[in-house]
Amino acid sequence: MTDSDEPARLARADASTIAYRRLAGKGPGVIFLGGFRSDMEGTKALALEAACRARGRAFLRFDYSGHGRSGGNFIEGTIGQWLDDALAVIDRLTEGPQILVGSSMGGWIALLAARARPARLAGLIGIAAAPDFTERLMWDCYPEERRRALLRDGIWFEPSQYSEEPYPITLKLIEEGRRHLLLDGPLPLAVPVRLLQGMRDPDVPWTHALDLMRAIVAEDARLTLLGSGDHRLSGPAELALLSTTLDELAGIAAAV
Repeated sequence: MTDSDEPARLARADASTIAYRRLAGKGPGVIFLGGFRSDMEGTKALALEAACRARGRAFLRFDYSGHGRSGGNFIEGTIGQWLDDALAVIDRLTEGPQILVGSSMGGWIALLAARARPARLAGLIGIAAAPDFTERLMWDCYPEERRRALLRDGIWFEPSQYSEEPYPITLKLIEEGRRHLLLDGPLPLAVPVRLLQGMRDPDVPWTHALDLMRAIVAEDARLTLLGSGDHRLSGPAELALLSTTLDELAGIAAAV
């Protein structure tokens, strides 16, 4: 299969579809959850797939509704909807324990999915994980003028260094996100957790990773701060660290 091939599609009850690519192999399986406005063809997703293929491990990557090749309108999307997408993928496209690898917003979705499906979890890796970003990294940081514009118009178009087009930020996204906040209370996880965070990340401050570590209640949780790391953490050394981290968690799961 090449990236130009048409992906497989998972039909939803609302007649929309989730595009995905799946690699058969041994367990525990690995699921990559991408970030806000990203898709399953990114550098980290492809690197993880290559690592899993080399080890004969099952792997799955997918696009949330309104992202990449999936159906739906991005502007209508919410954290809850994208969580439902992830749960549908876990429930209908995978078997046995899974290691969730979440990048940026995908880290938030992975944590929510881990809480919703604890029996299916073998481990969790967060890459610049951004739980609660709609509140702590958006709304709380917005100047009063931008908040007023969102309340008045229901949408704000935010310039992005990752796209020529600005990102549409909706009031619906902000308000619905408040139903899924995690950092204000304990977050129990019964599996190994590894967080990888760049200290030069302009989007998710490294202090946000510290807040997440304080919220996590787990016997085996570790945060690795990368001094020169940016938000994407997709350089050769960073991808090698991601692969090594995945091997570690897979080894722990296999020993249980």
